[in-house]
Amino acid sequence: MKEIDYLAPSSLGEAYAALQNGKTSAFLAGGTDIIVQLREGRKEVDQLIDVKHIPELMSYGWTDDGGLVIGASVPFAEIYEDDEIVRRLPCVIDCATLVGGIQIQSRACFGGNIGNSGPAADTVPALIALGATLTLGSAGGTRELALEDFFTGPGQNVLGPGELIITINIPPQPANSGAFFHRFIPRNEMDIAVVNVGARVDLDASGERIEGARISVGAVAPVPLFVAEAGDALVGETPTEDSFGRAADIAAAAATPITDMRGSIAQRVHLTRVLTYRALDRALERA
Repeated sequence: MKEIDYLAPSSLGEAYAALQNGKTSAFLAGGTDIIVQLREGRKEVDQLIDVKHIPELMSYGWTDDGGLVIGASVPFAEIYEDDEIVRRLPCVIDCATLVGGIQIQSRACFGGNIGNSGPAADTVPALIALGATLTLGSAGGTRELALEDFFTGPGQNVLGPGELIITINIPPQPANSGAFFHRFIPRNEMDIAVVNVGARVDLDASGERIEGARISVGAVAPVPLFVAEAGDALVGETPTEDSFGRAADIAAAAATPITDMRGSIAQRVHLTRVLTYRALDRALERA
């Protein structure tokens, strides 16, 4: 393992300057992936930029209209220990409590999980189901995009040179809505999803019809999927076993998984159907 410079910028300006110094860089958040990748020689960089000292990345708060803005480096532990987030956005807690162990969660963060851009990232389907966007920043300014548009391939994303994730933005959730995140892992010792699913169900005022739905599936394609067709199929339907089953079939049809040590193609397609149905059912309970 070659010598690597360690930088700990205390402002966005310092971070942007570090990204423009001509050296290859990687960000250090929780470190569970990048440290292993560097140690095993799967990635080489000149410098590690610790993103845990930048105020904009280490804060979170509610917007006036009821949305939640989370700095990219806020530890998961801070999020799931916040009673207001637990009450208002339990789907965020579903995924935040599953990434790594308790010690890891004291440093790991949404920005790291998203930026690593693994197809099985556990926070991503939940956040897509909630309609989250990202604010990306560089010395040239900021831009915002839908989370589902961030990923371009396994470990790849749209971040340009000198750019980093600043915040994850969860918009106000519709009235009479509920969301749930579900995953399947092969065993507790292998904490990587075979399939994971996030789902949100929006009901009308009567609670008898579905006004909208969002479904996202991970670990079944090169990038996490936003299966808009599955959610659209539920609009105007009553929330029943049949309607949820049809949406689950659409989600399973969108899956293009591979066979690997965690599961086969057939198993993953089957799990996509099962977990989508269960996530919708649990989301309905929360609506």
